[in-house]
Amino acid sequence: MEEGRLLQVRVYGDPVLRTPAAPVEEIDEVRHLIPSMVRTMREADGVGLAANQVGVPRRIIVVAFEEQLHVLINPEIVSWSARTNVDSEGCLSLPGLQAQVERANKVVVRGLDPEGRQVELVARGLLARIFQHEIDHIDGILFIDRMQDGSLQWIRRREGSDEVDYIDTDLGEVRRSFHQRYHAGRDDVQFERRPEVLLHRPWE
Repeated sequence: MEEGRLLQVRVYGDPVLRTPAAPVEEIDEVRHLIPSMVRTMREADGVGLAANQVGVPRRIIVVAFEEQLHVLINPEIVSWSARTNVDSEGCLSLPGLQAQVERANKVVVRGLDPEGRQVELVARGLLARIFQHEIDHIDGILFIDRMQDGSLQWIRRREGSDEVDYIDTDLGEVRRSFHQRYHAGRDDVQFERRPEVLLHRPWE
């Protein structure tokens, strides 16, 4: 794959993160975006990235897992396990934060590859979690919408050390911090989900 250009990752409060992405009708119109998404994900040490995280509200995700790269256009989860687990999640669009999130243990994901061929993937464990997280993104849903109550934390690296501290926080504090740090002077900030974005847990 050719190397793309580095893109800006949008952060919590940017309205594009709350905009449900439109399906891709013509793959040729978005194929150029994929190398840039892959480079941006890798440069940020991420394991997944959705197109609206780089300001393009289209249904495209890239996922890197165990040296495999998955690129899916118009992805959807077509089946999922009844069994779930709870684990920590973070996000490139919410830097410095983590929370505990319940996800299905296993999912079947269907979509198109960059050549327009239909692919179907069975994902378990961490890979299943990543796919659910990224497909949430293109529906305008963030992991903080699904987090367990009281589990939101800042991850702060100790100065001059490789050790980190985990500091409990809440959405009010996070919104104030992100508004000041990333969105000062903007009047189009949107932290809440839009009413039409349904937060569903497909295994329920």
